[in-house]
Amino acid sequence: MSISIYAASVGVYTRLLTNLGTILDKAAAYAEERKIEPTALLHARLAPDMHHLIRQVQIATDMVKGTVARLAGVEPPKYEDNEATFADLKARIAKTLDFIKTFKPEQFEGAETRAISIKLPHRQLDFVGTDYLLGFGTPNVYFHYTMVYALLRNNGLAIGKGDYLA
Repeated sequence: MSISIYAASVGVYTRLLTNLGTILDKAAAYAEERKIEPTALLHARLAPDMHHLIRQVQIATDMVKGTVARLAGVEPPKYEDNEATFADLKARIAKTLDFIKTFKPEQFEGAETRAISIKLPHRQLDFVGTDYLLGFGTPNVYFHYTMVYALLRNNGLAIGKGDYLA
């Protein structure tokens, strides 16, 4: 049995972003119930040299939209990275979900071997589709999604594995 690139990207990322939105709803409610200034959670970091929660969500959604778009052979949309509230982050997640839900399985035909290049400030990364999905895109999505979970757990939000996996 084989799994399609569409299912391994759009299918997986739809679930993860939906779960991420639910976790952010719980975080916003937690801040309100405990009378915690939301920015304390939104700017939380586990270490001084890591990105704060807002940036973790931004990167997770960027990786989702970028991975799906590149695998389908289209240019990913650019977002402004101007989110400042839980509502802003939820809107970004919804926008990303709306974007990836526009893709159809047939757009991923040949994606396994599609050449994908990413230009970074100091280098270029070159992949073929399957390696990009499994070795770069998906690990990055999970990493930043996990950081959001860890930041919120570290700040007292009572979420667990069930919330993460949902």
